[in-house]
Amino acid sequence: MQLALVETQVAAQTSGERIVIVLEGRDAAGKDGLIKRLTEHLSVRSTRVVALPKPSDREKTQWFLQRYVAHLPAAGELVIFNRSWYNRAGVEVVNGFSTAAEQAQFLRDVPDFERMLVESGIRLVKLWLDISKDEQAKRLEARRDDPLKALKVSPLDAVAQEKWDAYSAARDAMLLATHTSAAPWVCVATDHKKDARKAAIRHILRRVAPTEVADGVKAPDDEVLFVFDADVAKDRLAH
Repeated sequence: MQLALVETQVAAQTSGERIVIVLEGRDAAGKDGLIKRLTEHLSVRSTRVVALPKPSDREKTQWFLQRYVAHLPAAGELVIFNRSWYNRAGVEVVNGFSTAAEQAQFLRDVPDFERMLVESGIRLVKLWLDISKDEQAKRLEARRDDPLKALKVSPLDAVAQEKWDAYSAARDAMLLATHTSAAPWVCVATDHKKDARKAAIRHILRRVAPTEVADGVKAPDDEVLFVFDADVAKDRLAH
């Protein structure tokens, strides 16, 4: 799969393909680990990981999606959003960092925004990394005890467990409102990290790799990864 990722980027540089991967999920669901595996052998010049801080006072006065547009790829580039514009539908909802009106406007805007990205030629992949409450608790505790993970510790870690139900409700509303044929959500169960990473990388390759590369990639385990469906999600997403 690592070789297939390299071959995919070589092809993108030749063809001018633009690729965007949106990684969303609960805290400690494995976004950073997946990004490391995705980018391990890729070109630094053609690969960017975007994890924006909270907006500045000036950015707060702009159209919400405006600051993300500046980070979209040019020809031959891969951009991975480690959290993305979907902050407005998740952490901001649960913690009151934006108003209900702003959140509702976001859910109305995003399907059209993403449709325009796709129609412009961008290959867009959206992954929701899901994790059980017990496994999240274990990983958050491990962060606090490991000095090498000190940079991952956040004041919002405690909120992740305390407001678990609120995060579940925000996730469900977000997935339902923004899962479209042009930009579908794919959900990944991440309690088992290695299985989750394999499934996610396989899915990405089968979505964005050239046909001759994608045809050689095994389908992801459907017990680990599935396309979002409102009825199926009730049973398969952690609540």
